[in-house]
Amino acid sequence: MEDHRAAHAVKQRALQLLPHGPSFRFIDRVLTLEPGVSGIGEYTLPPDAPFLVGHFPGEPMMPGVLLLEAAAQLAGVVAQSDPAFPPLAGLKLTAIRAAKIQGTALPGEVVTVHTRVLGRMGNLIQAQATASVRGAMVMQCEVTLAGARSETP
Repeated sequence: MEDHRAAHAVKQRALQLLPHGPSFRFIDRVLTLEPGVSGIGEYTLPPDAPFLVGHFPGEPMMPGVLLLEAAAQLAGVVAQSDPAFPPLAGLKLTAIRAAKIQGTALPGEVVTVHTRVLGRMGNLIQAQATASVRGAMVMQCEVTLAGARSETP
């Protein structure tokens, strides 16, 4: 039981490494985390999310660009938790490739995001991600993240 609690604490701390404020986080929970390698996270689309009012009136759904943002955020969690590298300051999404948005999430639904870090070079991180809702894939992409390396004496 203690190992389970310790693993949960590590996953929650990893979320805190993101530069985003809580109101712009699209990963609520980290389910699995292999630091620096891969992770699975979830986001429950709140029925009262402000962006749903205009996307789309009478037929609210999660914007595809926010599915991409969720993928980038989980990639950041995985990369920033790598014990072999110090966290990068100001980590940001800098590129999206091979993105396919094949569906969406409706209010109250859970988006499950899987990501795997493909490689690192200096202050760049490349990752591959998918998102699914109710077991059906709704998005796949590759993302590149960049941040500033901290100066260590």
